[in-house]
Amino acid sequence: MDQFLGYVRPDGQVGVRNHLLVLSATGLTGPTGRRISQALPGAVFVAMPYDGGLLGEDRDAQICTLIGFGVNPNVGAVLMIGGNPPKLDHLAKEMSKSGKPIVSISMDECDHDAITLTERSIRAGAKLMLEISKLRRVSCPLSKLFLGLECGRSDPSSGLVSNPMLGLMADRIVDEGGKAVFGETTEWLGAEHLLAKRGATPAIEQAILDAVLDNENRAIAAGLDLTGENPGPTNIAGGLSTIEEKSLGNIAKSGSRPIQSVLKYAEAPATQGLHAMHAATYAPESISGFTASGANLILFTTGQGNSFVNLISPTIKISANPDTEARVKEQLDFTCPDVFSGEVSLEDAAPRFLELIIDVASGSKTWGEVLGEGEEVVSRFGGSL
Repeated sequence: MDQFLGYVRPDGQVGVRNHLLVLSATGLTGPTGRRISQALPGAVFVAMPYDGGLLGEDRDAQICTLIGFGVNPNVGAVLMIGGNPPKLDHLAKEMSKSGKPIVSISMDECDHDAITLTERSIRAGAKLMLEISKLRRVSCPLSKLFLGLECGRSDPSSGLVSNPMLGLMADRIVDEGGKAVFGETTEWLGAEHLLAKRGATPAIEQAILDAVLDNENRAIAAGLDLTGENPGPTNIAGGLSTIEEKSLGNIAKSGSRPIQSVLKYAEAPATQGLHAMHAATYAPESISGFTASGANLILFTTGQGNSFVNLISPTIKISANPDTEARVKEQLDFTCPDVFSGEVSLEDAAPRFLELIIDVASGSKTWGEVLGEGEEVVSRFGGSL
């Protein structure tokens, strides 16, 4: 039976990394948080540039996302700073339910002195890093993997090979009892009826159709013509001609298993299995939504080349385009142009990809990690007061 080596968390989740997360929960403390993280080699730093004035969906999504980053199983401990004590208290309380160590320090506690905040936080962060360094990887079943499935700068090789490859991996992990999530709602357009047929219940079927209609209506209300916007110029140059063509390739990432729910942005799934996330198509926002929902590993296909990777969850980049493989070797973790050319079948190449997934989940670095890439980008839904 295939297994990987991961970090078992107190709440039963399993991380494939063991990060100290330095989290600036409010915009006022972003520069301070960056200084703190630079003094703690190996820490990952996430800054929320907003705080006061967020309304409704924006406010709820921000809180959900920040909590999600903190409880993601790849995070061993959290050092959180900010300029809003009640907000920090709420976030720390929710994150603490995971059982991992959480330290929260506000500007108010430091007499609004960023230098004092820096000093106290570096001391606290150093103690947290020492504490989590004592954790060890253990053998874990594939059911503990939660895959986030993404594509970017797609071309025909994406829809024909790379995305179906992700579909095979999603099916495998779901069959093992794990989880997978896909999103990019606009890129269901024209293929949403195929996804809806896979809804586990009539309510989920309708939720899939409603999500696509919601994006269509928002585009119409904004006067946005999707022609030339999606597919974008890079997609068109690569050979994709319509949103329907792009969508058929996109949904191939989801595999073939029943869809158990339609999640809000950054919402954690309540069950194992395959889930859809009604969220932005733009990769940085989309993947951060997956990570906040608990995904511990990201699989990201590209046709033309796309260097973006997630910060908290390692991102395995895959392409089947032989020209792209030749151009961006140090940005692609897995290539299969032999499948695109027909020399090797998708099914025959799949075990090689699964082997890489297990290897990365067990600690081997991706190119993105080696090169220090990685970012978290939280979606916005409206203006601020």
